[in-house]
Amino acid sequence: MPDISRYIRRENLPHIWCGGCGHGIVMGAVIRAIDRAGLDQDKTVVVSGIGCSSRAPGYLDFNTLHTTHGRALAFATGIKLARPELNIIVITGDGDLAAIGGNHFIHACRRNIGITTVCFNNGIYGMTSGQSSPMTPKGKLASTAPYGNIDRAFDLCELARASGATYVARSTTYHTTMLINQITKGLQRQGFSFVEALSQCPTYYGRRNRLGAGAKMMEWYRDNAVTAAAYEKLAPESRGEKFVIGEMYSTEEPEYTQEYQKIIDRLSGGGEAR
Repeated sequence: MPDISRYIRRENLPHIWCGGCGHGIVMGAVIRAIDRAGLDQDKTVVVSGIGCSSRAPGYLDFNTLHTTHGRALAFATGIKLARPELNIIVITGDGDLAAIGGNHFIHACRRNIGITTVCFNNGIYGMTSGQSSPMTPKGKLASTAPYGNIDRAFDLCELARASGATYVARSTTYHTTMLINQITKGLQRQGFSFVEALSQCPTYYGRRNRLGAGAKMMEWYRDNAVTAAAYEKLAPESRGEKFVIGEMYSTEEPEYTQEYQKIIDRLSGGGEAR
C-alpha cells in the first residue's frame, strides 16, 4: 500500500465529518487515484464548492480552492482555461452539483473541458441539517420532507452522458477498489470525466430513515449495487432498490482547452478565425 500521507495537511486534522460518514473513504480514494495516476502534486488543483464534501480540500496538500455554493465547476473552468497544463479536480456534493450548480455541471460536460469531477453523493444536504437534495430517493424522509420526498431524483450519470461528458462512472464507499480505479481513469483522460461516489450519511439521512449506522448503510450498498448487465437481466418487479455501478460511458472527443488553443495559435500566426 503506497504512503499517501504526503498528500494530507495533517495540521488540519482531525476532520469535521460525523462518525460513520463515507466522505473520508471517498477522499481517500481520490488521494490514492492521484498517486496511482502519477500526477505532479504541485501541478494539481482541487476545487470545491460548499457542503460536507467540499470541506475535503482543507485536508489535501495540493493547490486548493474552496469556492461558493454550486460554483466549483465555474471556478475550475477558469483555472483550466488560464493554466491548461494543470490537473484540475472538482470535489462536490449532490446538492452542490445537482441543484444550485446544475447548470455549471451541464455546460462543463458539454464543453468536454479537462476536469475530473467526483460527486460525493450522500442523498441529502448534510451540512445544513438534512434537507432533501436532488438526489434524495423518492419516498425517503428529510427535514424538508417530513412525510416523504415526492420528487424524483436525478440520474447524475445519465445527465453527465447526455450533456457530453466523455467518461462517466459510479461506485460506492463499499466498492473502494472500483472507485479508485474509476477516478484514476478519469484523471488519465483529456476531457471531462465524472465519477459519482455514493457515500453514506448516517447522521441526517440514515438516522431519519432508520437505516442504521454507517457500516449498516455500506452493507446496503453491497447488497443492492449491481452491474448494468446484471440489472438488465432482472425482472422489473425484482429490481426494487437495486442500482447500477461501474463504468457507464467512455469515449474520446476533442478537449475544450486544446480546441481553444488552436484558435489562439491560428490568430497568433496571422490567420483568421473560422
